[in-house]
Amino acid sequence: MRRVTGRVRTARRTRLGAAAAALALLLTGCSDDGREKDADGGITLRFQSLAWQKESVDANRELVDEWNAAHPGVRVEYVQGSWDSVHDQLLTSFAGGEAPDIIHDASDDLADFAYGGYLADLRELLPARLKNDIPRRSWQTATFGKGVYGVPFLQEPRVLIANEKILKASGVRVPTVENPWSWAEFRQVAKELSGGDGTTYGVAWPLKDPVSATLNLGLSAGGQLFHRGADGKVKVRFTEGDAVVPGTIHDQVGADRSASAATLGMGGSDTLPGFFGGKYAMVPLGFSYRQQIVQQAPEGFAWKVLPAPAGADGLTQGVSPQTLSIAQDSPYKKEAMEFVDFFLRPPNMARLAKGDWMLPTGAAALKDPALRVEKDGWATGTALAEHLAPAPAQSVRGYPEWKDKVATPAYQEYYSGAIDAKELEKRLVKDGNLVLARYQR
Repeated sequence: MRRVTGRVRTARRTRLGAAAAALALLLTGCSDDGREKDADGGITLRFQSLAWQKESVDANRELVDEWNAAHPGVRVEYVQGSWDSVHDQLLTSFAGGEAPDIIHDASDDLADFAYGGYLADLRELLPARLKNDIPRRSWQTATFGKGVYGVPFLQEPRVLIANEKILKASGVRVPTVENPWSWAEFRQVAKELSGGDGTTYGVAWPLKDPVSATLNLGLSAGGQLFHRGADGKVKVRFTEGDAVVPGTIHDQVGADRSASAATLGMGGSDTLPGFFGGKYAMVPLGFSYRQQIVQQAPEGFAWKVLPAPAGADGLTQGVSPQTLSIAQDSPYKKEAMEFVDFFLRPPNMARLAKGDWMLPTGAAALKDPALRVEKDGWATGTALAEHLAPAPAQSVRGYPEWKDKVATPAYQEYYSGAIDAKELEKRLVKDGNLVLARYQR
């Protein structure tokens, strides 16, 4: 999922003196937990959204306006958040008792908040329609212990974006969802699409953040990395399946020279100029990057969306959907869920998906004809929806620290050739388990 700077607007908090506070209570009334109501006796819910693209922000704001027009007694205040700072910002707001009522985040960021008691368990609040519309595999991404702490609503598979001209000229077999490339075939194709002179490459791997891409794609090869024991504790084990994806990338960069080493430290957007210029025949990217390609590609540039390679477990790949949660401290959980239910009605969920160039989790929204057209690769992405599973690290406490301090530098050094596969495994397992152990005492 993308992490792009957004505009932050701090939720309003006016600190009054004791006399002013007492007067406000007399004039406006107060909820049972001491939170003030509006002057007209209604309530205001704070909804922090992380939407950042104009189409997405517009869709979010329009839905908030539609809700407010129909529900004058339960007003929703739109608060703009940022993917770049959401985790730390939420930690601060939870600690200060100032968290938004409705929280937009990603499922892989929820574990510590859920286990820490900051998020409400939604099981008794969820309406049957919403519960039944979203598949069980998606609910698993927001399930921690026995509780459900978020409603997963948007997700994106990783796909291959290919230069159609180069692909056709090469004569290689073009993969489909029904007949994808294997990881071995993908490696061979990348070699065939390379110029061999160090100026053009079959693939560009933008791996500034190498962990989520490696782990999520690794599910296709049977990689899990994290294994939960009978005691409920998680340990890292590096199996043969876990080695397939990193081994392929490592060999493409080092042995085959079919992948550019220069892109390993790049973000996805950084590779697009080279892709448009014919330097890279393919770029593995999140599904939502298609919007940038549509907006930025030179006139006449032909591109195609291909499924990611398949392994022993087929096209399975991990995802961390975007979620909507409710703060445990919110005195208006019922009303907050009513808004979430409205916000995620099938037509609305489809609007949000189109605005973010992603896929809805809901079965009804996924049937929207606009999400099933061939144009811009929508049909390929929609066909991959059934293969999306919870990301391996989804419910692992301590994952952020493991990722930042252990896995990110280990994968970066392995892909660049600074360490070998044995050292990679040692760091991920030995050093990684020391980190996770601290969170599971």
